[in-house]
Amino acid sequence: MNTKSFAIPVAIIFAGVVIAGAIMYDNTQKNTDSTQKDGTTTTKSNVSGGLKAINPDDHITGNPNAKLSIIEFSDTECPYCRMFHQTMIRVMEEYGKDGTVKWVYRHFPLDNLHKKARKEAEATECVAVIGGKQKFWDYINRLYEITPSNDGLAETELINIAKYIGIDGVKFEECLSGEKFAKEVEDDYVDGKNAGVTSTPYIIIITEDGTELPLRGTPTYEQLKPIIDQLLDSGNEVETM
Repeated sequence: MNTKSFAIPVAIIFAGVVIAGAIMYDNTQKNTDSTQKDGTTTTKSNVSGGLKAINPDDHITGNPNAKLSIIEFSDTECPYCRMFHQTMIRVMEEYGKDGTVKWVYRHFPLDNLHKKARKEAEATECVAVIGGKQKFWDYINRLYEITPSNDGLAETELINIAKYIGIDGVKFEECLSGEKFAKEVEDDYVDGKNAGVTSTPYIIIITEDGTELPLRGTPTYEQLKPIIDQLLDSGNEVETM
C-alpha cells in the first residue's frame, strides 16, 4: 500500500485523531484489567508494511469502491470494541448510504484476556458461510448488542443468536463444533500482528490513494466524524509537521 506523504492540515491529526483518555486492551497485559493510556495518537505512514490488502474474502459493509476504508481489528468480548461497534454503525448510517466509506471487520481475539472471543469469532464465520455475508453482520451486531463483555456471554447464546437471525441451528452447531474456521480467525489475528496491532479496537483508515492512518483507542462518533470529513474533503493529503 501507498506510503506517500499527505497534505491535510496537521491540526486535524491532533484535534481529531488524538484521543485523550482512550482506553485499550493490550495483548501484552499480564492480568485481566484494561490498560488506560492518555494521549493516544495515530501515525501518518504505512502501518508496518504487513497489513493484508482488502480482498473479497473480507467482511465488508458499504460500497466496495468507497473512497475511505475503515479496517477494524476487534475482539467480541472487549467492552471498548462493543462501544466502537456502535460508533461504526453510526458512521455507516451516514457515510455508507452515499458510498463514501466502507467498513472492514477483522478478528483479533485477545486470548490472554478473553477466553471466549476466539470461539465467538469462529461462530461469526460459520454464520457467514451458512447464511451469506450479510448474516455475518446481523450476527455480530446482535452479539455486541447482548454480550456483557469480558467473557460474560454464555456459550449457549451463540446458537441462540444464530437462530435469532434465521440461521439453521443444526448446521450452525455442526460448523462450530468442527472448528472449521479456526484457521480463518487465526489468519486475521496474524494479519493484525503483522500490521502492528497489540490492542483492541485497532482502527486503520485507508485513503483513496492507499495511505494508511492507524488509530489506537476508542474514538467516539463525534471524534471520528471530523477526521472522516477532512479526509473526504482534502483529496487524502495530509501535511507533515
